[in-house]
Amino acid sequence: MFIIDAHLDLSMNALEWNRDLQKPVAEINEREEGMTDKPDRAKGVVSLPELRKGNIGLVVGTQIARYVAPGNPLPGWHSPEQAWAQTQGQAAWYKAMEDAGEMVQINNFESLDKHISLWFNGQPNDAKPVGYILSLEGADSIVTIKHLERAYNYGLRAVGPAHYGPGRYAQGTDAIGFMGQVGHELLKEMERLNIILDATHLCDDSFWEALDHFNGHVWASHNNCRALVNHNRQYSDEQIKELVKRGAVIGAALDAWMMVPGWVRGQSDPKEMNCSLEVMIDHVDHICQLAGNSMHVGIGSDLDGAFGREQCPYDLETIADLQKIPTLLKKRGYSETDMENMMHGNWLRFLRNAWV
Repeated sequence: MFIIDAHLDLSMNALEWNRDLQKPVAEINEREEGMTDKPDRAKGVVSLPELRKGNIGLVVGTQIARYVAPGNPLPGWHSPEQAWAQTQGQAAWYKAMEDAGEMVQINNFESLDKHISLWFNGQPNDAKPVGYILSLEGADSIVTIKHLERAYNYGLRAVGPAHYGPGRYAQGTDAIGFMGQVGHELLKEMERLNIILDATHLCDDSFWEALDHFNGHVWASHNNCRALVNHNRQYSDEQIKELVKRGAVIGAALDAWMMVPGWVRGQSDPKEMNCSLEVMIDHVDHICQLAGNSMHVGIGSDLDGAFGREQCPYDLETIADLQKIPTLLKKRGYSETDMENMMHGNWLRFLRNAWV
């Protein structure tokens, strides 16, 4: 089945992890054997060949660069200008992949339909470019509001105003507080440019404020359910219901600590914690039950999002194993139409509606 993955940190892996994503996953991991600078060295699961192998022909690819003020212990850049420069390097990597024929940017209705037709033509995937929709995870790198239009002009189509901690435009995971006037200005410009609001990572205060002030299209690229894993990173049932009302699609994430309660980073083991793809279906099913249908959930795996096989489902060797999900959905009683909705149809419907 054709799959859309709504959240992959491809450029971050390419530039900050120095991974050549044109290579097979096994080759990338072999080159990282013995390296200790990152906790997930030699445990990656994502590469462009694996995306093609898994029939994952369209992804939302991120740019990400956090600004950290003095006293903020999180890793990040010491000025918004440095953060902007980092995102420009990431944009250049995507362009290099386009030049190599590995990827193609999808940024409007016409390019979307052309790309989907290519991937549904029945030909082998080996020579097909992986489509990517450019998204910014955390808006700290938008130096001024005017920079947003510059980013739109090179293809940016979705923005999550915050990531972890306090941000320049909104407050993110593990933070508290509201967006304020500058955040409202960002939302207003996003609405003018028809940039999708990614509600992922917004703390509760900023989440509700963003939805109150933004009248454009909203999605949540990679979020799970607070009812199953009680953490502010997850969505409460009330938040899920509000997103459903707004026509949003929520991407189920495969980061183990978001999937099973009690996970301790760096210590817990996926097998011991019974963290399998089946657990992801629990989160998917919870959203479907709240929505009353299968129209508001998709895949937003976040695989290789600063973690690897040590912190993802034990029955997933590479991202190509997302192809196991339809069988698991069928076991839960979901129909063929439901499966198609969740694997690609909901994201396609959302995008066509946003870009019509």
